[in-house]
Amino acid sequence: MQTHLSPEPALGPPAATAFAAVALPSRRVVDAPTRMFPWLFALCFVGAYLSADSDHWRLLHVTLGYTLAGLLGFRLLYGLLGPRHARLSAMWRKLAGAPAWFRSLTQVRSLADINGRQGQNLLMALGVVSLLLIVLPLTLTGYATYNDWGDFFGGDWLEEVHEFFGETMLILVLAHVALIAALSLLRRKNQALPMVTGRVEGAGPDLAKWNHVWLAALLLIAVLAFWSWQWQRSPDGLVSAPAWSGLASDQRSDHHRDEDDD
Repeated sequence: MQTHLSPEPALGPPAATAFAAVALPSRRVVDAPTRMFPWLFALCFVGAYLSADSDHWRLLHVTLGYTLAGLLGFRLLYGLLGPRHARLSAMWRKLAGAPAWFRSLTQVRSLADINGRQGQNLLMALGVVSLLLIVLPLTLTGYATYNDWGDFFGGDWLEEVHEFFGETMLILVLAHVALIAALSLLRRKNQALPMVTGRVEGAGPDLAKWNHVWLAALLLIAVLAFWSWQWQRSPDGLVSAPAWSGLASDQRSDHHRDEDDD
């Protein structure tokens, strides 16, 4: 008895497209610790900035500021001792090419002759280096303000200097985000995605040969352990009871205001 085997259905255009998308080659360009750092860095800065104006949130603000300093220390060490793709020297090399790039602008005859890719990379490297550099005076002035060092010299000038660095860092963060969005539009590719997945599309060897997930996990554990230690050593926790009460009160006020508008 003959068995008739029906042919397998051919993949239609949608299925073929999906299969091709899945099969696209990719390579790892950023390892896990290098990706973990900016997300923790951004979280700490946003939290510290939002908690800066209330004494009830002061310990939370200070804790996040200390965490920023610790993250900076980690990034500097990893940038000096870590794998090649994570070295800070790569950013310095890009910045070192700035004079030659600016000189080339005086010789171009049209916009098409400008090396736009190099200019974009220079801006990105400058933004990252600026964010790293400003953390040092920001955290030092914050530490001095928290310990009332300004009282030795009189006035609130130290707190004002700390606020200046905080506002400057906010501007740098917003400019960095805007630059990433602009480059994503220009290059028609999400420039932030590699800092999530660690990979970019395209064939070739991995720039980050090892992912070092264990080190990223240790970094996260260290941050959480420090936050827990800060919480336990304070009688009121990182956020005082009046702050929680005020937050709950604000939420109730907003709710009643919405009901009145209805």
